[in-house]
Formats: sequence, structure tokens, C-alpha cells
Amino acid sequence: MRVVYRGLAVIVAVVAAAVTVVAVLPSGPDEGAAGPVTAPPAAPSPSGPAPAAGAPTSAAPASGATASAMPSAPAGTSSPGASLAPGYTAMEALHADPRVPRLTRSVKRMSLSSPSKRVIKDRRTGLVVPALGKPWKAQGAAPFTTKQVLPRQRGTAMRGVLVTCPLPIMEQESPRDMALLAARWTLNHHPKGSKITWLASQQVKHGWMLVYRVQYGKRTSRAAVVVMDGGMSKPGLAFVTVPDSQRKQWRDIGRVVSGVRVLG
Repeated sequence: MRVVYRGLAVIVAVVAAAVTVVAVLPSGPDEGAAGPVTAPPAAPSPSGPAPAAGAPTSAAPASGATASAMPSAPAGTSSPGASLAPGYTAMEALHADPRVPRLTRSVKRMSLSSPSKRVIKDRRTGLVVPALGKPWKAQGAAPFTTKQVLPRQRGTAMRGVLVTCPLPIMEQESPRDMALLAARWTLNHHPKGSKITWLASQQVKHGWMLVYRVQYGKRTSRAAVVVMDGGMSKPGLAFVTVPDSQRKQWRDIGRVVSGVRVLG
């Protein structure tokens, strides 16, 4: 009987060993694991959590993200008053504006006459400007700080205007650069499509002066800006423009640029 029991024990041990071997052998290359294969979760997005596993994804960013990542066009290359694109300086935007040519040394100086004795004082800018006689008249200044105008004419909205205000553009180290930016800004007050041609450029006491022609279609205006440090928190600006329909008053532009000075 002992021999019989020993034989049965050997048989049982052999069978158990065979089952163990079958259990630990790896599956063959054609045998896939049971259940669906799940992709690993996507890396977290900077703007939010990762999408759920198995959710559809797209390689293209959302339209809103695309718009916010694209820089806007420099000011002046699209519409007047547009904000500067990131990375652009005010002067780079100016030089990219086809409405404003480069100011070269070929632009001449002009002779300035004696300043007018009758003046208007602008204490906000620290400047004084000539008080122009008839047909000019003072008018409510807002949004400027002083304002003189020529009479309105039938058939056109354009008329002569002389205003002062604190510098409405970014301050620059150079008075010349500030005058250039100010002249570009004045195109907001001329018809759409206006372009500048420089007529005179020169340094004046405490600032810079520019005289220029503004072309819009078949019509033109003569205009000038004087940027001057009047001792206030920002430099002051005097701006005058007169359309060709009132060309008799073009001579007043010379009186303006000659008469702008710091309030003493």
C-alpha cells in the first residue's frame, strides 16, 4: 500500500507542475490582451485640465486662442488711432505708415516772423498761441484746451482750425520725433486717405516745428504742429490746419508757428 500511495503522490505532483508551467508561459504574438486599449492621458494644457481619456482631440487651437496670439497691425497701417502691436515702438509704427514720408535733410527751414502781441494763454499746456484776428474766432475748446476756427463753408465740413492740448501721443526723447508722431496723429482730423508732404522742419525754443501739406483726393490743406515743453507733466501741442478752400488764411500758419512760445 505504501508503494501505491507513493505512486499517486508522484502523479499528483507531476500534474500540478504541468499546470503551473502553462500558467506562467507568455501569450503568443497573435494573442491580444482582453479588453480595449486606452491611450495615455494627454499632458495638461496651460489653459485648463487635460481632456478625458478617449475624448476626441484636434491639432488646431481654438479660434479665440489663435486671435489672441496674433499681433495686431501697427498703428496707422490699418486705421488711425489703432493701438501698437506688441514689440513695435511708436517710431517703428510711424516709419511703417505709408501716409507719412521720411523726414529727410532736404526738407527746408522757414523764416519765422515776429511773434504776435495778442495771444491766448493755455495754462494746462504752459503755452501761448497767437490770438488770430477776423475771420478767426475763439470757440468752445473741448476736447482740446484752446480752439480758434474759421467760418464754416457750404458744401464742405473742412475749415481752418487752431488748437492746443497736452501732447496726445507717446512722449519720445527727441522733440523732433514727438513732432513727427504728432503730425501723424493730426491725420485723424483730416479726411480718410490723407497723406503728408513735408514743407518745413526746424528746431524752435523748447521744442520742434513741422509744416506740411495734407493731400486728400483732389483737395489739400496746409497744416503745422509745434511741440514744446511748457514745464507741465507733458509737453504741449499746437496744431493748425487750413483747407485750400480758405487758402487766403494759409499765411496765418506762419504766424502760428512763429508765435507759439512757453507761458512766462
